[in-house]
Amino acid sequence: MTDIRRTVLWVVFTASLFLLWDGWQRHNGHPSMFSPAPRPVAAASAPAGAPNAGVPAAAASTGAAAPTAAAPAAAPSEKVTIRTDVLTVTVDTLGGDIVRAELPKYLTSPDPTVTDQLLQMVHLKQPAPFTPEPVVLFNAAQHYRAQTGLVSAQGPLPAHTTPMTVVAGERELKDGQDEIKLRLESAEVGGVKLVKTFTFKRGAYTVGVTHEVINAGAAPVTPQVYLQLVRDGSTVTGGAAFTPSFTGPAVYNDKTKFKTIKFEDIDKNKVDIEKTANDGWVSMVQHYFASAWLVNEPGNREFFVRKLPGQVGLRADTYATGMVFTLPTLAPGASTTQSATLFAGPQEENNLAKLAPGLERVKDYGMLTIIAEPLFWLLDKLHGLIGNWGWTIVALVLLLKIALYGLNASAYRSMAKMKALAPRINDLKERYKDKPQEMQQEMMRIYREEKVNPIGGCLPIFAQMPIFMALYWVLLSTVEMRQAPWILWITDLSVRDPYFILPLLMMASSLFQVWLNPPAADPMQQKMMWIMPVAFGIMFFVFPAGLVLYWLTNNILSIAQQWMINKQLGVN
Repeated sequence: MTDIRRTVLWVVFTASLFLLWDGWQRHNGHPSMFSPAPRPVAAASAPAGAPNAGVPAAAASTGAAAPTAAAPAAAPSEKVTIRTDVLTVTVDTLGGDIVRAELPKYLTSPDPTVTDQLLQMVHLKQPAPFTPEPVVLFNAAQHYRAQTGLVSAQGPLPAHTTPMTVVAGERELKDGQDEIKLRLESAEVGGVKLVKTFTFKRGAYTVGVTHEVINAGAAPVTPQVYLQLVRDGSTVTGGAAFTPSFTGPAVYNDKTKFKTIKFEDIDKNKVDIEKTANDGWVSMVQHYFASAWLVNEPGNREFFVRKLPGQVGLRADTYATGMVFTLPTLAPGASTTQSATLFAGPQEENNLAKLAPGLERVKDYGMLTIIAEPLFWLLDKLHGLIGNWGWTIVALVLLLKIALYGLNASAYRSMAKMKALAPRINDLKERYKDKPQEMQQEMMRIYREEKVNPIGGCLPIFAQMPIFMALYWVLLSTVEMRQAPWILWITDLSVRDPYFILPLLMMASSLFQVWLNPPAADPMQQKMMWIMPVAFGIMFFVFPAGLVLYWLTNNILSIAQQWMINKQLGVN
């Protein structure tokens, strides 16, 4: 019975690791074992620089007419670049779209200086020149941009396809400045003029966007302001249960709460969100980073998520999510303003929570959010004291070991006693090999007399597995650990160990644990007990170094505790 339970435990552990391995493979761009490969993206049929002309469906559903766009190829366009200490944003004067956002403090790959110096010391290679490339959110390659404009049931108004004029102003945040503004003005369309003012602040991954709507015509008009995020769906990943990260739209309001929408669900018209609410925001989520339109002031708004129709300048698989706000009716000569905030930056959980209710939920913890969130909270507090994410993980394991000391000690005593009883059990199996029922009865009698729980050794692994898997998602989703170094060759805890040193150490420690534990009675199972750590160690080669560090530290502390208990009980 003990051997069967042990086998079941290893099967559960193996299945968990295979699911994590599959998720890690898909995170690195490889096809899933459980879902089809990502669908191909149709090639664009227009020049890459042509603007999007998608109009929010929510505005159309209220009876508003689509804005009439000038021919994209002929429309004048100027790219205006604004630089702050944390953002480099490019605005297209054709409609006032934000078409590029660089994050200079986040690089696409870590600086390899430390690793290169280490290798040079052992004469393996010379340091290569390193050119830092910042992470880019909005970009032309994915037709990813933030758009705003006006629509009305009474006719076309200035939209994101309307040429605008730049009002002179500074383009770079200088020392001593806290903010700079960019002002764009449209010509009259349908008797209405639109003025967009972008406000960039020091240290902020947010851009304030104010829409001033002026009725310069002779008739009243009821305009609607739309805010939308547009991008193609070429980076969609598989939909297995343990998806490593989500890419696509997300909507939050007081009715829907938080909901992510897969691109394939949009294709199938399976978008299940509340279309109207009094609060909320929309977002485009990707691994580690996100963009979002935020309007925190209460007010009725209409939400939409849809696939844009194919047209000139638009890829075949392009999607939009956004909100529409109906403004007061403007008499001739009257004006009104509407303000919004565009977020484009890292998924720093603590900062996201300050920007808008529920915005921290764009950080994808998968199915283990209930464990991962308090785990990140604890890691964040420890990091505030320690200052290094690698040693923070070591400290986390130490705290967990202290918290689970009683459970582990009981389990290790049970395992030590079972190791001491192994000769008696083996003799019992030999004497009752033809009487399995009597053998089981005698075994249980011995366990009762010696006060041994035959499945007690399984409890520590069962207790650790949810934490282990939750930590996997914390490492995979936490941008603070992205490119976070530990010591020497470990320059990024969120990716695999480049030289597989930690996985090999973890494998060795697991084999030593097998030696400490009581042997299985069945020879085949005994061989499997030695083979499994090797198989798991090889699988850990592709896991994040931080996760391997966690398991290695756990093994070392477990070995120390087991060794101490074995000595106390006189078990060799």
